[in-house]
Amino acid sequence: MANKNISRRSFLKLFGAGTVATAATLTGCKKSNKVQESAVEEYKNQVEPPVGKMTYRTNSTAKDKVSLLGYGMMRLPMLPDSDEFDQETINKLVDYAIEHGVNYFDTSPVYCRGVSERSTGIALKKHPRSSYYVATKLSNFNKDYWTLEKSIEMYHNSMKELQVDYIDYYLLHSVGGGGLEEFKQRYIDNGVMDYLLKEREAGRIRNLGFSFHGDVGVFDWLLEQQDKYRWDFVQIELNYLDWDFADEINKRNTDASYLYKELWSRGIPSVVMEPLLGGRLATLPQYIVSQLKGLDPAKSVASWAFRYAGTHEGVLTVLSGMTYMEHLKDNLLSYCPLVPLNEEEMHTLDQEIAQRIVGLENIPCNDCQYCMPCPYGIDIPAIFVHYNKCKNEGTLPYGVGDDEYRKHRRQYLVSLERVVPRDRQPDHCIQCGQCEPHCPQNIRIPRELRKIDEFIENLKRNPDGVMEG
Repeated sequence: MANKNISRRSFLKLFGAGTVATAATLTGCKKSNKVQESAVEEYKNQVEPPVGKMTYRTNSTAKDKVSLLGYGMMRLPMLPDSDEFDQETINKLVDYAIEHGVNYFDTSPVYCRGVSERSTGIALKKHPRSSYYVATKLSNFNKDYWTLEKSIEMYHNSMKELQVDYIDYYLLHSVGGGGLEEFKQRYIDNGVMDYLLKEREAGRIRNLGFSFHGDVGVFDWLLEQQDKYRWDFVQIELNYLDWDFADEINKRNTDASYLYKELWSRGIPSVVMEPLLGGRLATLPQYIVSQLKGLDPAKSVASWAFRYAGTHEGVLTVLSGMTYMEHLKDNLLSYCPLVPLNEEEMHTLDQEIAQRIVGLENIPCNDCQYCMPCPYGIDIPAIFVHYNKCKNEGTLPYGVGDDEYRKHRRQYLVSLERVVPRDRQPDHCIQCGQCEPHCPQNIRIPRELRKIDEFIENLKRNPDGVMEG
């Protein structure tokens, strides 16, 4: 039986009307599964992953034996042609994951329009509490929640929705984006950190950590406070593109190699998010796919990214938001058991292939949906994903010098209309900038939308390819 969505009235009551504009941007869940359905094609002849072969890592602080594959409950499946989440399918995915050794489930009060924790709790309830670790977050993004009372309310509501009386891994959600001053207002000045430390001491929080995006100064400061706060783990973005090229993609990002090594040197386990960069490392240009298939034709494109993340010894678990059984099975095959990459393979990924991807100069959008909803209805991620896809496939109509310009021009405009309704396209952007602060990749969203809008207008004005550059 499908789980009904939380009502808007209940959502407002839980988070406060003022926080919806912020919290709703962090839903992570899709309105439609159509974009992801095409990604299933690669797994047609997929073999069944073995049972009892999961690779585990031991948490150096709590001594938990954690599955290397963690289930990110932020891209939950939805019923066809519906805005409701498919609880029956969610239950089946969780059951299959647990059967094959997955024991780490990561959620948040604001994922999937506020439904993720509840759906996760329902799916896990049938399993013994000792058979899984649940991770959730204090997602107090909105200033209305920068009080001790509101933060405590959110914390206790998480346990209620998850149907648990303790949380295994609790995170301060997405710190760094607003700088150190904002961090102190969210967690220090209001007494929230003191409260959470007491909750850990009481055993209701077993491990306390934070997820990081943004200002590396905040990251460094938090690690400097290790004697005071004793971080049990830290969640970072790590993949073979971000390892050495995060700051080349966006100057405001920090290379994963730095983040990981700082944690490793202190003995703090790393929890990995975005191993596929929201799917970007699973949908690569064909010439890069051919290079990976040349290394091992039996491996999926995505598996290389998962094996890369898992090869680092300091990684406790690698999170993946798995909407389809095919994706879950493929990731299980990567970690049941993990066959670590050798030095040459690591170099091929984080240097050669990463450099090629950087050279594409794509918009670094992970389709995480954190920028949504746009107050003017623009489907920001879909616009960026469509542009990148055409660029990767070599079908962007460039105009002068493009022998297939007319064909590519028509393909781009027609496919854009199919992916993004007319009233949700970039020409509706008024450059308000509300979306930009919420982007983990620090994309200058209004600027990029304006550039794509100008590109589209050029296409419409120039059917024969006399382009303006």
